[in-house]
Amino acid sequence: MIRFYYHPTPNPAKISLFLEESGLDYEVVPVDTSKGQQHDPEFRTINPNGKVPAIVDLDGPGGIQATVFDSTAILIYLAEKTGRFLGQAQDRPQLLSWLLFLASGLGPFSGQSVHFQHAAPGGLDYAVNRYRREAERHYKVLDDHLADREFIVGNEYTIADMSAWGWLDRASRVMKGTEDPLALYPNIKRWFQGIDARPAVSRARMVGTDIAFKKVNDEQTQRALFPSNFLPAA
Repeated sequence: MIRFYYHPTPNPAKISLFLEESGLDYEVVPVDTSKGQQHDPEFRTINPNGKVPAIVDLDGPGGIQATVFDSTAILIYLAEKTGRFLGQAQDRPQLLSWLLFLASGLGPFSGQSVHFQHAAPGGLDYAVNRYRREAERHYKVLDDHLADREFIVGNEYTIADMSAWGWLDRASRVMKGTEDPLALYPNIKRWFQGIDARPAVSRARMVGTDIAFKKVNDEQTQRALFPSNFLPAA
């Protein structure tokens, strides 16, 4: 049994997809980040960084309970646990390379693009431009890579595809004001449509829809999501 600590945001979505693809037995444990539940001491024992997703594998290696946080680490852990979606042995270097490209590049820059276009106060044109352009640059790197490929790594569906799907599913927020955010990236668009048509994606989208997460963006939410903004100046 996997305890899956979840909020409906891009990084947990990757884990929802893996769990639905693999058929692993799991239970969703909601962490309402708009209420600040990611900062609760109980959750901090699971992820000291106070972020979702995280998992607790009640039947980890050797039957010992295992705790894993960070979406990329979780994908690798679950893929190794099940022996699935890791690609071929010869593809391992490329798998790790693209997973880290997504984890350290496309994902974070997409997140900052969303933040400065949708959440930050006005008057931060430099930051808006910086993160939007870097998100676009990372999209272009991936689009070029997918020019003659069906999947990101090797010739089969892997956790790299799941990882990319989590953020590219939010392209409309990353590329604010763009009617068709993937139009400039036809290879990503083709790839995304192929991944998005998988039956497990529909099931992954349903994860957590029975949970009433807070949707009001009030001061409590701002303090919960961006606590450093409320610290006194040094």
